[in-house]
This record gives sequence, structure tokens and C-alpha cells, in this order.
Amino acid sequence: MIEQVFERVLFACRWLLAPFYAALGIGIVVLLIKLLQELAHFVLHMWSATESQIILGVLTLVDLSFTASLLIIVMFSGYENFVSKIDHTDHKDWPEWMGTIDFTGLKLKLMSSIVAISAISLLKAFMDIKATPDRELYWLVGLHMVFVVSGILMALTDRIAAGHHDK
Repeated sequence: MIEQVFERVLFACRWLLAPFYAALGIGIVVLLIKLLQELAHFVLHMWSATESQIILGVLTLVDLSFTASLLIIVMFSGYENFVSKIDHTDHKDWPEWMGTIDFTGLKLKLMSSIVAISAISLLKAFMDIKATPDRELYWLVGLHMVFVVSGILMALTDRIAAGHHDK
């Protein structure tokens, strides 16, 4: 009896994650506001901007877009993997990947998104290389390489754990 009650309470605790996923939705709204701010700045200064500044502006928009997409992936996949399944029968434009990403797929998508965001930050620094201190460049390259290697190691670990490694 005590064990059944404990297991029910433990199982119900998964709903404590729901506010975290709702907070990510608020995070997307904040990113949208920042995107609109960056877009306004970008458009207002496009006539006087150099080619490098235009590229940096576009990369900033891409970076914000990747980050928002990452939040969507984590929100939906996390909710479906850990809280509850979403009934998407009434949604005709439901993306195929939603509801099919398991925890392993979520980790890999998350890591690849982080690598992409890091690459954009690194590219932005290289576009403005004269104004970027060497120490900052070293740190950006180093962190990017840590993300890349971590992603590869995670993928290899998941592959080995699943029993798909070559003999």
C-alpha cells in the first residue's frame, strides 16, 4: 500500500517539469523581442553599414533563430518524453519530428544546435577580427572545439550503448 502511494506520488512529480517548459515558451517571447530590436537596428543602419556589419547583423538574426528553434525542440521533446504525450490529431501542420524524438535524439539535436550557435558566435568574432582581442578568439575557438568534441563523444557513446558499434 505505501509502495503504491509512493509510486503514484513519484509518477505525478513529472508534472513539476511542466512549468519549466512553459518558462521556455516565455524565453521564446523574450528572444522574439530581442530579434525585433536587432532587426530594427539592422534595417535602420543598413544604408551606412559596411559589408561586414551587414553580415554580422544577419548572423545575429540567424543566431537568435537557432536559439529559438533550440527552445522549441527542448520544449516539445522534453514535455513529450518526461511529462505527457500531446494529442496532435487536430493539428494539420504538426511537424513530423515532434513526438518522435526520444531522449537520445533530443540530446543529439541539443548538442548540434549548441555547436551551430557556437560556430555562429565564432564566425561573428572572425568577421570583426580587428576589434576582437586574441584572448577572446582563443577562448571562442577553444569552447567551440569542446562543444564539437563533446557532441561527437555523446553520439559515439549513444551508438555504443545502443549496440550499433562496428565489430
